[in-house]
Amino acid sequence: MRLRDSPWLLMVSLVATSALVSAKSSEPRVEKTEFDNLPTGLFYFEDTDIVIFKDDERGNVFRSTDAGEYWNRIEDVPEGRMWDVWQHPHDNKRAYVLGQEETHWMTDDQGKTWKEFTINDATPTLFRPPFSFHAGDSKKVLIHTQRCIVWDCTEVTFYTSDDFATIHQLRENTRGCNYAKSTPLFTTNDQDMDDDRIFCVVKGRYSPWPKDNRLVVSDNYFKDEVEPTLAGDRTVQGIINMAVVKKFLVVAAKAEGTDELALYVTDDAKIWHRAEFTGDHRVTEDAYTILESTNYSIQVDVMTTRPFSAMGVLFTSNSNGTYFTRNIAHTNRNYEGLVDFEKVQGIQGIVLVNTVDNWQEVEETILVKKRLQTKISFDDGRKFKSLKVDKDKDDLHLHSVTNMHNGGRIFSSPAPGLVMGVGNTGKYLKPYDEGDLYVSDDAGVTWWKGREEAHKYEFGDQGSVLVAIYDEDTTSELAYSTDHGHTWKTVDLGEKIKARLLTTTPDSTSLKFILIGTKGGGSRSKHFVFSIDFDGLHERKCKDKDFEKWYARVDENGKPDCLMGHKQFYFRRKADADCFIDDEFKDPEVQYEKCSCADEDFECDYNFIPSEDGKDCLPAGKMVVPSGQCKNPDDTYMGSSGYRLIPGDDCTKKGGVEKDKEVERNCKEVVAPPSNGKISHEITTFRADVFREYYYFERTDTSHGDDDTVIMRTDKQEIYITHDHGKTWEEILKDEDILAIYPHHYYNDVVFFVTGTKKVLYSQDRGKSIHSFTAPEDPNRDDLKVLSFHPKQKDWLIWTGEKDCSGLKSDCHSVAYISTNRGADWNLLLRYVRKCQFISQPDKHDQKNDHAKLIYCEQFQDENPDNALQLVASEDWFAETTVHFKDIIDFATMSEFIIVAAKAGDQKSLKVDASVDGKTFADASFPPNFDVPHQQAYTVLDSSTHAVFLHVTVGSREDYEYGTIIKSNSNGTSYVLSLNGVNRNHEGYVDFEKTLGLEGVATVNVVDNVDQAEKGQAKRLKTMITHNDGAEWSLLMPPKYDVENNDYGCSGDIKECSLHLHGYTERADPRDTYSSPTAIGLMVGVGNVGEYLGRKEEGDTFLTRDGGVTWVNVKKGTYMWEFGDQGSIIVLVEESTPTKVVFYSLDEGTTWTEYQFTEKEMQIDDISTVPSDNSRQFLLWGKEVKGTKGIATVNLDFSGLTDRQCKLDEEHPEDGDYVLWEPRHPTQSDNCLFGHIAQYHRKKIGVNCYNGRKIDHLHNKVRDCECTRQDFECDYNYERQNDGSCKLVPGLKPSDHSQVCHDDPEVVEYYEPTGYRRIPITTCQGGKELEYTSAVHPCPGREEQFAEKHAIGGMALFFAIITPFAFAGAIGYWVWRNWDGKFGRIKLGESNSGNPWIDYPIAGISVLVAVVGAIPLLVASLWRSARGMFGGSGGGVGRYTTRSSFARGRGDYAAVDNDEGELLGEDSDEEVV
Repeated sequence: MRLRDSPWLLMVSLVATSALVSAKSSEPRVEKTEFDNLPTGLFYFEDTDIVIFKDDERGNVFRSTDAGEYWNRIEDVPEGRMWDVWQHPHDNKRAYVLGQEETHWMTDDQGKTWKEFTINDATPTLFRPPFSFHAGDSKKVLIHTQRCIVWDCTEVTFYTSDDFATIHQLRENTRGCNYAKSTPLFTTNDQDMDDDRIFCVVKGRYSPWPKDNRLVVSDNYFKDEVEPTLAGDRTVQGIINMAVVKKFLVVAAKAEGTDELALYVTDDAKIWHRAEFTGDHRVTEDAYTILESTNYSIQVDVMTTRPFSAMGVLFTSNSNGTYFTRNIAHTNRNYEGLVDFEKVQGIQGIVLVNTVDNWQEVEETILVKKRLQTKISFDDGRKFKSLKVDKDKDDLHLHSVTNMHNGGRIFSSPAPGLVMGVGNTGKYLKPYDEGDLYVSDDAGVTWWKGREEAHKYEFGDQGSVLVAIYDEDTTSELAYSTDHGHTWKTVDLGEKIKARLLTTTPDSTSLKFILIGTKGGGSRSKHFVFSIDFDGLHERKCKDKDFEKWYARVDENGKPDCLMGHKQFYFRRKADADCFIDDEFKDPEVQYEKCSCADEDFECDYNFIPSEDGKDCLPAGKMVVPSGQCKNPDDTYMGSSGYRLIPGDDCTKKGGVEKDKEVERNCKEVVAPPSNGKISHEITTFRADVFREYYYFERTDTSHGDDDTVIMRTDKQEIYITHDHGKTWEEILKDEDILAIYPHHYYNDVVFFVTGTKKVLYSQDRGKSIHSFTAPEDPNRDDLKVLSFHPKQKDWLIWTGEKDCSGLKSDCHSVAYISTNRGADWNLLLRYVRKCQFISQPDKHDQKNDHAKLIYCEQFQDENPDNALQLVASEDWFAETTVHFKDIIDFATMSEFIIVAAKAGDQKSLKVDASVDGKTFADASFPPNFDVPHQQAYTVLDSSTHAVFLHVTVGSREDYEYGTIIKSNSNGTSYVLSLNGVNRNHEGYVDFEKTLGLEGVATVNVVDNVDQAEKGQAKRLKTMITHNDGAEWSLLMPPKYDVENNDYGCSGDIKECSLHLHGYTERADPRDTYSSPTAIGLMVGVGNVGEYLGRKEEGDTFLTRDGGVTWVNVKKGTYMWEFGDQGSIIVLVEESTPTKVVFYSLDEGTTWTEYQFTEKEMQIDDISTVPSDNSRQFLLWGKEVKGTKGIATVNLDFSGLTDRQCKLDEEHPEDGDYVLWEPRHPTQSDNCLFGHIAQYHRKKIGVNCYNGRKIDHLHNKVRDCECTRQDFECDYNYERQNDGSCKLVPGLKPSDHSQVCHDDPEVVEYYEPTGYRRIPITTCQGGKELEYTSAVHPCPGREEQFAEKHAIGGMALFFAIITPFAFAGAIGYWVWRNWDGKFGRIKLGESNSGNPWIDYPIAGISVLVAVVGAIPLLVASLWRSARGMFGGSGGGVGRYTTRSSFARGRGDYAAVDNDEGELLGEDSDEEVV
């Protein structure tokens, strides 16, 4: 390594150097320095010769002050402590070295000195760049960190406003923060906001999942924060990214169920708009790239194909970033999202892109190699043309960003008009090592070959010097040119190296260059940094005569061209001038000449969008009418022409066009007709007998368009599609024999159509376009699921087909294959399988533990279907296999668990195992008092509340089945009894249903006569409800009166008269649930009031508005129901009865209105709407009773009732059209449920508006409550008594709570069992913490920490002893002074009794009672003190911790039955196994 010499040697060196520069040199001066490791991350402090690079191998940083000639290790950063180096993007004096732990360093003098700073208990985050900078104040920096306990990491952002002299926490649970003023161009137009406004993407209020991420903003470092309204007056959830681009701030949001993104843009940090793309283009996750943009627009490339054969479309926005128009299609991208796109630096409007010529073939298969062509635009992407080389008829094509071979920009630098690139002439771009170096000095208009073979290249002295080095192999020569690349010379480097980096100052004004190269390989590698100095190559400095006026853009005729209202030109050195500019660090000065305004100087005005051909601007919605105008529809007014001058465009209107001049408009065009207050309907008939299946493909909040898409299959195998919710239907795939429709379980836009052959058709845009692929085998014949989907990778598929099943072959079996590119190619997973499934989950936020490639398969041992079924797993497509269980019935994935039903050792019964990480399983311990000799059937009901609800069949007599619901702890391994006698049917369905949208509320039907049912008596069912996640169950409180105001007469024991509802086992479609996730607190059901549940056809229809606490009878008879507009509309239609009408309610079922939808009676079999229940349209499915044969759908459209969207103000939630509703437990006086009071948004009854965009109904968790009995359930080996207490089961011992010490290395202590355990989802604090009322012990090996935690000082001990006695004495004295012999009264100044012999004994007794009452307090105090000193405990152990979501499958309901096997298709909410 070259080190600094002593001072006198340095003086000699300087003198020698001075002598050298006095005369013209024949070649540049080259100096080299050898390093032990390859230098990386090299950067210049702008406008200086000071350079920094890092040695990643040894963790050191090096600095040079003379453009790389001499180097020193930065001593202020200790040896080996560097992890990364970051340069301040807006300040050429500041840089930052991140340490490997909590200590870091910064410089504010270009690396001369470094100041240490520490962030305690936090390390730089691995999920995003560690720094965000303020563009106006370099002392303000945000640093993104993480605090981790094992794999559980919390992101925390800190800030400094004084160069890290002080550091403060900004906010926890961040997902990236930025100053609004993150670029010099961005401004809020408010100095205070520019100074302090910060945006952060943060975790959801009560959810860690990305779908609930929020954007928040603060002007006082998050002492206060607000959520900006991005979509009209609504906030937006699911924010996944944020970036500041030139003068724009862009955030991306993604909703659950789609990979489509919504981009929201602001140019002032106050007003936001959603970006709209012409041509029905979608922006999808990991499929868009924000490119280097202009000062007046954003440029985005949107991927339109598979990632492995990526191509895109280039779009450019208008000046406020809201409307994007297409520039060019089929742009070349790579898998990492890099796009072959670059602007020519320093010149407005010139862009080079690479496009794919054979795009049609590439779209069909990834096996076709892309044929790339290079195009150039001189007008900001409006028109593109090919590159031309002098005297060559063929076009020129250049390697670009996706094939980078040097640092920095690819083609250009600030040197005016000088452009270089590696490529070839011909029809298409050839491989890099077949390319040559080409040069242009007119910004890409004309080109010539500068050097044979591929070279790295760089520009210096504003283009006076071009430098290049051979890049295909090793070389000892460096080439250079001083005449714009027309002629070249070489200089010997003294070493034969492979060039790694060739660079110079960012402004390309220097005559000095740095080259990094490597010699040799492996352990013998040598690494060199060369300093190349051209300073002495010319004797003189350029004068005025050596410069030419050069226009940056010319039109097709070679004349200067206008852009943004002006022509752009430079005075630059002539190519043949024998001089250097030698104005180091002085950027070339651009100059302008104004132009007259032309069409290109105008864009669409606000509230106007470009037409499809881009020739006109059309209204995007209601136009704004000037105040006082349009009082009558026949009036006219002067309004926008639809155009405006592009902000920043400085064209001269005199003599030019004036497209922004106001025009006269008709008021009829802008005054929208009011809603007619009516409902409409549309009937469509089909020539078929039955609807076989139908599926909604619902748009999410981030999806574009306004369609309501439904795809339906009839019994005639005909496929129909509607995009308007059934108003019009179109038959599709007429020539295809479709056997089944497979909607993607995790992406709402995707659907697959399976035929009887290997041909599979699919759509990724809700049926608007159809494509196909070839499967590896025909669909299986074993009634197994043919397609399985990955929750996060949309294109990953598992296909289960048949093998050896043709003709007379007897070895027919099922085979599983995998594709990671949507069927383009397939790889074999396993033979002889029954089911294969991805285990990675859609909502998992713990990315490190999310095993993306983990697959479980059920496979017959030794590939013999007569053998046992084993559960095998793999993370490498079964190159290696792990056998988890050798004899299973089936497995089910739930929201947080994997549950496996395996055969027990006796082969007569089953056992349950559970896993929360997909790799490690633990035996499930059933309640000891729960004795089922031969467990033969399980149904996994739910696991959405951090615990598994498992139904174990107890009575298995056919048609008389029932069982017990048991509930697990938070890792699914220890179960307690929740409820006995719960009804199920022969197929394994259980009468159990969670109330959607509310925590811990569920209803069941129980068999009240289990003993008689075992003997063949008909089941007598009762409906019960829990409000605390299964800890307590109660009968439904019946209404007092029916809908006709008749008294039900239920004044006696509720056991003899309660409300009962028909449940899951009697449901024709599992999707028809009591409740809706968006209609919070509302439930509808059919049943009766009485001692038992009666016949369904004799039932009536009931409704609750408070989550099942109270009910009302709303209709006599049995009705089907559906919720719409998030519960603001409820529609009822008679079930299995000819009818002409429906009934609807707009006030949560308080009143009902009849609507006739047909003249002829129809029998309606189902009523449906979008799965979120957020639409104002519904579909009836049925047939006419008489007359026309066939089946029919009826669209009911309620959107005509109102056109006003409800107003929601999150800061003042009850000021608009909403109220805050609090659910409650029926036996509690307050509204505490699961340890907190929650508030939900509900539309005010009576307001005439619609909800529209889906609301985040949970507004706030007001506070945590004190713990009560309702926050606890009975612990393992304990059972609930009639009085609600938990008692140890006779003959059993309490469980060993010391196990927590082994499970969690952070735990210091554990409590002995009390009989109670906390419900996993409760958040209660203090109060009756029933699990902490027993003795506490230190964990083995942690006695010292335990003692420190509970040590007590002498003075504290004194007060612990004295205070109870003093308190007791005070109470006794007070009683003696105030007691008058009468209880229940408070003495108000009466005299003593006058009988001392009575008074004093009373006083004595009072004191005695008070002291005795205080003794437990005293004893407890002493005992806590003693244990604190000698190894006891007084604090609480950690609660049952919740696991991150592991297995959030689409089926929340699974059953295990060793006789039935797979009983449900993929459509059901239950997975019966």
